[in-house]
Amino acid sequence: MEISPYRIVITDPCRRLDWGEVFGNDRPVELDLGAGDGGFALAYAQLHPEVNLLAVERLLGRVRKIEKRAARGNLAHVRVLRLELGYTVRYLLPPGSVSVAHVMFPDPWPKRRHWPRRLIQPDFVRDLAAALKPGGEFRFTTDHESYFESARHAVTEAKVLEPAPLWDWSADPKTDFQQTFDAEGRATYRARWIKRPMIQI
Repeated sequence: MEISPYRIVITDPCRRLDWGEVFGNDRPVELDLGAGDGGFALAYAQLHPEVNLLAVERLLGRVRKIEKRAARGNLAHVRVLRLELGYTVRYLLPPGSVSVAHVMFPDPWPKRRHWPRRLIQPDFVRDLAAALKPGGEFRFTTDHESYFESARHAVTEAKVLEPAPLWDWSADPKTDFQQTFDAEGRATYRARWIKRPMIQI
């Protein structure tokens, strides 16, 4: 693993991340999985200097944009990783180490034949739960009602997280998607699950 001031480059795909090495401190770690152009991650990081934030995004152009904006904002507690989300969650996240995982407006793959491509599947949920600390949270946001119901079913099927009351998002920054959807009057669906201490992964 190589770490620039704001970006992680994986040199050994079989070695899990070490948060102390990545961030240089022991603050709580939060994830933005599918960070897009980083609008939410960077604004959230500005509001929460008390946490370390890893933004994971597959597209190189977006990763470079996040890296440059983090540098301009002097957001030393932000790192960006260019990698596929499922691989990152299954193979790179240290077990029991993540405080909050945010998944916001993932591709809904609306056609039925494409539903298996949706990110939120039982296996993904189990892998994510393994990475969460006891009491850690999975926060999910989408504008797509069918995907929302599918995601809730996937979490229930995985049997590793418990539904919890929604978090207070009144001060949370909005993604570009959400700003567009709000302007169009479209509904936003949210859910929150936690990893109970008694749940064994």
